[in-house]
Amino acid sequence: MKDGGGGWAGSGAKLRLRPLPPVSARHVTTGLRQPLPGASGAERRAARRDSAGGLRRCQPRSCHSAVAAGELALGALRGAGGSGMEPEEREDRTPLLKESQFGAVPACCSARYNLALLAFFGFFLLYALRVNLSVALVDMVEPNTSLAKNTTSNVCPEHSSTINVPRNTTGKKYTWDADTQGWILGSFFYGYIITQIPGGYLASKIGGKLLLGFGIFGTSVFTLLTPLAADLGVGYLIAVRALEGLGEGVTFPAMHSMWSSWAPPLERSKLLSISYAGAQLGTVVSLPLSGLICYYMNWVYVFYIFGALGVLWFFFWMWLVSDTPETHKSISRTEREYILSSLKDQLSTQKTVPWRPILESLPLWAIVVAHFSYNWTFYTLLTLLPTYMKEILRFDAQENGFLSALPYFGCWLCIILSGQIADHLREKQNLSTVCVRKCFTLIGMIGPAVFLVAAGFIGCNYELAVAFVTISTTLGGFCTSGYSINHLDIAPSYAGILLGITNSFATIPGMVGPVIAKNLTHNNTVGEWQTVFYIAASINLFGAIFFALFASGEVQDWAVSGYHFHRN
Repeated sequence: MKDGGGGWAGSGAKLRLRPLPPVSARHVTTGLRQPLPGASGAERRAARRDSAGGLRRCQPRSCHSAVAAGELALGALRGAGGSGMEPEEREDRTPLLKESQFGAVPACCSARYNLALLAFFGFFLLYALRVNLSVALVDMVEPNTSLAKNTTSNVCPEHSSTINVPRNTTGKKYTWDADTQGWILGSFFYGYIITQIPGGYLASKIGGKLLLGFGIFGTSVFTLLTPLAADLGVGYLIAVRALEGLGEGVTFPAMHSMWSSWAPPLERSKLLSISYAGAQLGTVVSLPLSGLICYYMNWVYVFYIFGALGVLWFFFWMWLVSDTPETHKSISRTEREYILSSLKDQLSTQKTVPWRPILESLPLWAIVVAHFSYNWTFYTLLTLLPTYMKEILRFDAQENGFLSALPYFGCWLCIILSGQIADHLREKQNLSTVCVRKCFTLIGMIGPAVFLVAAGFIGCNYELAVAFVTISTTLGGFCTSGYSINHLDIAPSYAGILLGITNSFATIPGMVGPVIAKNLTHNNTVGEWQTVFYIAASINLFGAIFFALFASGEVQDWAVSGYHFHRN
């Protein structure tokens, strides 16, 4: 209770504290050093460093008085107009990461890295289930029914070093023309875009474990039903593919929502890069493996094998994973306390979602633009790279499958390595979060743009063409530790919802990018493909610049309860 003299006294207590002496206009130095609003940005950061050093140096008994004095000084700072921060400080503030009170927490066999590993296999299967139809469809269709087929360029000579092996031809064939095939392949994205934002919202309410688990389980079941749907008719097949898209649409927002409770700030790049790298490896493995299954067995086994593996993964996921560290059955007490303490001041306790501040947030729109731009190149190459290698570089089908997968293998390696490098720079080199996110996004978007344009100017040099496309896609892996996980930096509590918003926009390139590219390459000339690469590179460049200008690495005001900001 406050006494008449401005000091503080306990209720009927004997102890009475005198009023604090006047505070210096520049800063207060106690056991903790806190700058006042009159100080410059450099002095404020120096004060924080001194404060941290003072805490580490003080003895246990003196620490209590130092902390108390520092808190009083901080109260004076806020009362004197602490909200009037200079732009330099506002740019520098980043969320707090408290060190564990129980010492170093090992990564090997820890609950959080086990979660990353299971997520890795989940996204591996997710992308295998997504791209297997594009390979199997070649064997599902009668050769003479692809009426609107682009002509093959004769600029480059035939290039093949593959020994022909008799193939299995027992699979059933369907008379679907090119337009029908386009609807079958595109129907996935029409389902996928619908569940992005609802998936993020549901994950924040019921948890990401069930949503991600049943999302992949549902996709696997519908994959198993694909041969039956094809037999029943093209309408059934389109419906099944759209339902697969609905199931996959919730998975990325659900995973982001889970990591908001599991990933310590200085381990985010590592943990998320491991889990999402499975998507790239799934593409690497499923493209050639689906081709081999079709070639030596029957196209129906493409769906049966990957679908069964997805169902098997679901049971392991439900058995071994928990939504939060508090509910995990086998996590160590040390690891639980380490995770919870590191996230203490970053999560919100608000019951409602602050939709308006979210939609007005410029850092969020920086992620939207970057995500859209990156996916334009990604989906264009994913769907048309086999066509480019066949029609321009003249590789045969078997050789094409392995070479088409090579760029995504490079991207997978880059994702794993860049995650380790990003967190090393933040933790050991003391680089700010926003600096790391911007640098990695610039490398991951400008680098691919340069090599993609270069790939259109090397003529019929097969080795160089494959090398340039591979380097372009590989460098794109840096974006996973850039804009791709920036949702968790700016609003951990709403990361799933934010990813749902950005991924909704980023799905549009998958729907329209390949269509535009197809319309530009009717004659399959080198000049037409150069135009396709120009467009993709330009969009990538714009997205990189926009993100570099407007991205943030700090928790936004609307995303936390109480607005506590500290240096990371």
